[in-house]
Amino acid sequence: MSEHPLWQPAPEQVAITNMTRFAREASLRWGWNFEDYAELHRWSVEAPEEFWLNIWDWTGVIGTGDTGPVVVDREQMPGARWFPNTRLNFAQNLLRRQDTALALVFQAEDKVTRSLSFAELYAQVARLADGLKQAGVVPGDRVCGFMPNMPETVAAMLASASVGAVWSSCSPDFGVQGVLDRFGQISPKVLFSADGYWYNGKTHDSLEKLRAITNGLPSLEHTLVVPLISDKPDLSSNPGARLITDFETDATQIDFENLPFDHPLYIMYSSGTTGVPKCIVHGAGGSLLKHLVEQQLHVDLRPNDRLFYFTTCGWMMWNWLVSGLASGATVVLYDGSPFFPDGNVVFDLVTREQVGVLGTSAKYIDAIAKAGLRPRETHDLSYVRTILSTGSPLIAESFDYVYDAVSDTACLSSISGGTDIMGCFIGGNPNLPVWRGEIQCPILGMQIEVWDDQGAKVPEGEKGELVCVNAFPSMPVGFWDDPQDAKYKAAYFEKFPGVWCHGDYISVTEHGGIVVFGRSDAVLNPGGVRIGTAEIYRQAERIEQVLESLVIGQRWKGDVRVVLFVRLREGEELDDSLRARICSEIRQNTTPRHVPAKVIQVADIPRTKSGKIVELAVRKIVHGEPVLNREALANPEALDFFANLPELDV
Repeated sequence: MSEHPLWQPAPEQVAITNMTRFAREASLRWGWNFEDYAELHRWSVEAPEEFWLNIWDWTGVIGTGDTGPVVVDREQMPGARWFPNTRLNFAQNLLRRQDTALALVFQAEDKVTRSLSFAELYAQVARLADGLKQAGVVPGDRVCGFMPNMPETVAAMLASASVGAVWSSCSPDFGVQGVLDRFGQISPKVLFSADGYWYNGKTHDSLEKLRAITNGLPSLEHTLVVPLISDKPDLSSNPGARLITDFETDATQIDFENLPFDHPLYIMYSSGTTGVPKCIVHGAGGSLLKHLVEQQLHVDLRPNDRLFYFTTCGWMMWNWLVSGLASGATVVLYDGSPFFPDGNVVFDLVTREQVGVLGTSAKYIDAIAKAGLRPRETHDLSYVRTILSTGSPLIAESFDYVYDAVSDTACLSSISGGTDIMGCFIGGNPNLPVWRGEIQCPILGMQIEVWDDQGAKVPEGEKGELVCVNAFPSMPVGFWDDPQDAKYKAAYFEKFPGVWCHGDYISVTEHGGIVVFGRSDAVLNPGGVRIGTAEIYRQAERIEQVLESLVIGQRWKGDVRVVLFVRLREGEELDDSLRARICSEIRQNTTPRHVPAKVIQVADIPRTKSGKIVELAVRKIVHGEPVLNREALANPEALDFFANLPELDV
């Protein structure tokens, strides 16, 4: 355990944060005295009616109706209903600015750079929204995007939300079947697609896949193509498709549909590596409030800030990123490889656009560390005050790397939650110190606890299941096509009825921070001892030759044995000496129980489109069980490296 934090905000910084201002104003309004963040958080979960009403008012939510009662049936989980007497429109809250300041900045590798002002974005949404209305789109219809991370994707989503349609998106690197596994379940009326995209310097045409997708979606009435790789895409192979500009009208104002608080806004998808993806429906009001809490308070986002997150439109961080418009921030979009032409491209963008909030993944930070990049020595990152990381646990050594090689003045906030809740359970805080390897705090409004398998709260420092014991507004409205919420309840409430069990294996530290050890369904259990996968990755990937690793528990002689797969640097081979070094590193820094019985070299590690490695899919392959949805993976061919390995028969 570190004796000193890696970063500590100066008192003058703390004095001017949104978090400080919010706490001060809330204490005056409600008669509380918040001495520290722990007391503010306690109020947010013990007095949710006061807290969420305060969020509504403090962030200036645009809505109508009576904000009371704030919540009905708050003890029901699921089942609580938030702001039942209010109505709002999500897009209206994101389009509140209509001036000439920049709303969106866009870069597609080294091919395209452009921007839109708030006024220009509003104007494009007005033209698209009117086009949707004239096309017969009504509240509840589904509108989908098979799109790169570009301004037209944002405009299409906002146009969809403005008329009350439900938006759902996939990134264009998905295969046809992966798209149909998702969109085919929800019967969309309108589909937006770019003509193609660039990745790693190569041009990828989307129109051939688009033809197969539209053929597989009989509900489609309109297919709209956005030019990106060509000024004039050839649509002859896509009968019925037309350019987005031919769909837009000359409308200049948006007639926002005024909708119930929990009106469906987004349909998101589970990773789908163990079957057809589950369709998770999120409401407009809950998504809006959740993102406002996290961005304005936990990230300290302000009007005119530049907010960047490296993401695709197939990851919930895209939805989170776009919500930055509701705070008046400039949203920076990047589409393509973060390593083309080299690992500096993200930091070139961050420097040029003077980004204040930089978001990425733990895997990206690990990759640039192993590539030997030192951005603080090659780029002006003085504007960066917050660095966000998610997707998988950020290991302690990555904290060291960021403060040594990227920035020693930014608040490094590892954040964790999921598509399931449109946000985070645990995350950052500009008022708190950053401790090595720890997520700073539970998010306001989220009553997080750590439970054992019997449902008992475990002591500080002990590992267990992350649970949330209180209802919150961004819980899913439900799953699509799920009578009586059977799949929804099975996903989160089966283990502990009435309590959200998220499936993360965590502990709480003496600082009140949180350490995530991996997914609890991937936890290893040799000899009955539970081991988080992140504990092993951290040690194995400290070895210079190891680029990436994946660990599973293999059923073996009535027990489970630990099997570690490693991807090595080019030209490296796993010999007995390197295998012994890996095992020794794990033994010395964890326990003998953590040491793998087998260490096996593989050419690649399978991962989802958002970069998460898939232990469960590999475990199925090793045990000869089918993986039902390979299309959900970015590199499905990598699974073949794990089939029928002779090393696992002895």
